Amino acid sequence: MKHIIDTPPRTAMEVFNLLPEGTLCEVIDNVLYMSPSPTTNHQRILLDIVAELKIYIKTNKFGEAFISPCDVYLDNEQSVVQPDIIFLKAGNDHMVQRKGIYGSPDLMIEILSSNKKYDREEKYALYQRNGVAEYIMIDSDTKEVWPYILVKGSYEPQPILKGEIYIHQLQLSISF
Repeated sequence: MKHIIDTPPRTAMEVFNLLPEGTLCEVIDNVLYMSPSPTTNHQRILLDIVAELKIYIKTNKFGEAFISPCDVYLDNEQSVVQPDIIFLKAGNDHMVQRKGIYGSPDLMIEILSSNKKYDREEKYALYQRNGVAEYIMIDSDTKEVWPYILVKGSYEPQPILKGEIYIHQLQLSISF
């Protein structure tokens, strides 16, 4: 049975809501951004980090982690992104709903592979203005890591790393 649309979508968010589940698509400032599947380097790094992170936060009851594709709704639900890794501190479980996470997570990690400029500029600005406390970008080709901590509404860059991340909120270092 076909789904018939009475009126065509007028906003990027309306188009996003019509997409099939699992579509790699994000909306920032009423613009749709689609991306191809991640590279194998991207997936290796993701798995290395998530394996350690999951055990650490579960053992210490620090909160909960999610991986992409998981929708995060920001800008009062006008923007939606799918960061590679999302962390919510204990007590922020009210943000987790069936369709995704509503509000600003405590940590978002992006593993850059295809559209690096998009993560470095659009997502950086979006996460900063929405108060994401910690944002980490990882280049999947060079393994360089650019961490940022939100201080008084602006991101302060932390020392650039290579082949490891340091999550300030958890005081956790993970090599990949």
